[in-house]
Amino acid sequence: MSQATEYSKPLPRPTLISKPFWDGLRQEKLLVQRCRSCGRLQHYPRPHCIVCLSQELEWAPMSGKGTVYSFTIVRRAAHPAFAADVPYVLAVIELQEGPHVTGNVVGTPPEAVRIGMPVTAVFDHVTPDVTLLKWRPAE
Repeated sequence: MSQATEYSKPLPRPTLISKPFWDGLRQEKLLVQRCRSCGRLQHYPRPHCIVCLSQELEWAPMSGKGTVYSFTIVRRAAHPAFAADVPYVLAVIELQEGPHVTGNVVGTPPEAVRIGMPVTAVFDHVTPDVTLLKWRPAE
C-alpha cells in the first residue's frame, strides 16, 4: 500500500518489547516471538514465553500467509477518526505457522469475508515511521 504523509487516526506506540515487531512491519516483514527454550511462537509481544515462562525469546519471520480465524464487521466506529471507514472488517488471523494476529481485512467487501478464508499480509505504510499490518484475500 502507498505511503501517506498525513494520517489522522490513532497510531500504535511501540514499547521496548514490541519495537522489533513494528520495525519488522516497516521493512515489510512479519515477525513474532519464538521461545528459545520450548520453541513456542507467540504474538502479541511479551517479556516471557506464555508456555514455559522463559525470558529467552527471539524474533522469527513468518510467511505472511494465514486464514481468517474469527472476524467482525465494524458498523459503528469506536473512534471518530474511523467513522469514514465503516463498515470494515476486524479479524483474528491464524498464521500458517500457528500464532494468531489481528488486523483489518481489505480489498474485498466485508460481506465476502468468511471463517477459514485464506489471506495474505499487506503492509500499509501510514506514516514514514509506522506501518500497519492488514490482510487481503489470497490469490
